[in-house]
Amino acid sequence: MRDIIAELKSLRLHGMVERYEALVAEGSTALKTADWLLRALLETEVTDRHVRSIRYQLGAARFPVHRDLAGFDFGQSKVDEKLIGQLATGDFAGAAANVVFIGGTGTGKSHLATALGVKAITQQGKRVRFFSTVELTNSLELEKAAGKQGKTAYSLMHVDLVVLDELGYLPFSQAGGALLFHLTLEAL
Repeated sequence: MRDIIAELKSLRLHGMVERYEALVAEGSTALKTADWLLRALLETEVTDRHVRSIRYQLGAARFPVHRDLAGFDFGQSKVDEKLIGQLATGDFAGAAANVVFIGGTGTGKSHLATALGVKAITQQGKRVRFFSTVELTNSLELEKAAGKQGKTAYSLMHVDLVVLDELGYLPFSQAGGALLFHLTLEAL
């Protein structure tokens, strides 16, 4: 009974909590026979909300391609698999630590960064946002030109993990670079 009330409260079904408590107080025998049904419905609702949340967060992250660690070939890369496994726990995000992947083209940096972001969403319930560095820089420049500085920084304050991809691969303006530098120092 207590777990049903706690579950209803966690789902913010306050009207149902009141009615359930009233039925319990009345000593309704119908509750005893419907207990299994109520538990099944609650379990289904919790699962459905979790799945919808993951789907929403994956879309909000704006990954260009879905990648996971299972799809990464550690045999073809000089990447330390044990270190990636430690990063996959997401502890670095909770500690507000930065992770930088450095390597040549085709070494798997984008794959690993995306996979860590996907894992942070699906397994740790984190909010993630993926940007190509040029995309973010251009966005910051447009924001400044429109007189709306700080909008991106504010939105990133509500994110647990930011993935910046392709830093150093594509050029951007000096002004954009200054804005990106300021954002990463101040907001992130």
